[in-house]
Amino acid sequence: MTTHPPAAPLPHIEFDGLPATEENLRIPALYGFGHFTAAQVRDGRVRGLGLHLARLDAANRELFARPVDGDRVRELVRHALDGAGLRDASVRVNGYLPPGAARTTLMVTVREPAVIPAGARSLMSVPYVRTAPHIKRPGEFGQTYYGILAGRAGFDEALLTAPGGVVTEGAVTNIGFWDGTSVVWPDAPALVGVTMTLLEQGLARSGRPSVRRPVTLEGPGGVGRYRAAFVCNSQGIAPVRRIDGTEFTVDEDLMRDLGTVHDSTPADTV
Repeated sequence: MTTHPPAAPLPHIEFDGLPATEENLRIPALYGFGHFTAAQVRDGRVRGLGLHLARLDAANRELFARPVDGDRVRELVRHALDGAGLRDASVRVNGYLPPGAARTTLMVTVREPAVIPAGARSLMSVPYVRTAPHIKRPGEFGQTYYGILAGRAGFDEALLTAPGGVVTEGAVTNIGFWDGTSVVWPDAPALVGVTMTLLEQGLARSGRPSVRRPVTLEGPGGVGRYRAAFVCNSQGIAPVRRIDGTEFTVDEDLMRDLGTVHDSTPADTV
C-alpha cells in the first residue's frame, strides 16, 4: 500500500486586507511581474523589519515608479496574521501593479513558521545569473529549474554562478565563506538578503571583520581556499559541507558565533 505525506496546510492569503478571491488571485496567476519580501514572524515581531519595508519600497519605486508606505504594509501584515490566527508565521508580501491600477496591490501570504533544514548543506554550482538580481521577485524559472536539477543530483541547493565560475548566491540563500580571519561575502551581482545584512551589521558591532571579495569555483580565489562556508536566508543559517566536489569542515565556533550575532539582533513589532 502506497502512503503519502499529509498535504501542507493551505496558506492564508489576503489582497490589500481582503480575503483572496478568484478574481484577485488572477493577478499573480496572469500578471506575475512584481516583487516581494519574505520574513519570519515570531510573537508578532520580525528581525530586520525596517530592511524588509525598505526593500519593498525600493523595488516598487524601481518597477512601478511609486512608493510603498511602510505603515500600510505593517497594517496589512497584522491583519493577515489575525486572519490566519497566528503569532508565529512565515509571511510573504508581494507587490503587483495590474494593468489600469492606480495603486500597487499588496498580497500578503501567511503560512506556518519555517526554519532552515538542520544539518550541513551540499550545493551544486550552476551557470545562472538572475536578471536585476538586486530585486527579490516571484516566478524565477531559472532558480526553480536548477534547484530541481540539484535535488535530482543529490544536492540540497543550487549555487548560482556568473561566467568564469564567479560565485554569486544560492538559489534561495546568500552564501558566506570563512578564511580563518574574516567572513567573506562574494563580491558579485546578487540579492543582498536581510539576514545577510543583519549578520554584516552584527559582525561589525562585535568587532569581527566581514568583507566583500570575488569568489570563484576554481583558481586563486576559488572556494577551496576557504576553511568553511555557510548559507543564510530569512529561515536561518546553515553550514555548507560541500560545493560540487569541494568538501568543507563545519566550523562549530563560526556557526555558534553567527547564531549569536543573529539572535542578538532586536526584533521589531509588526
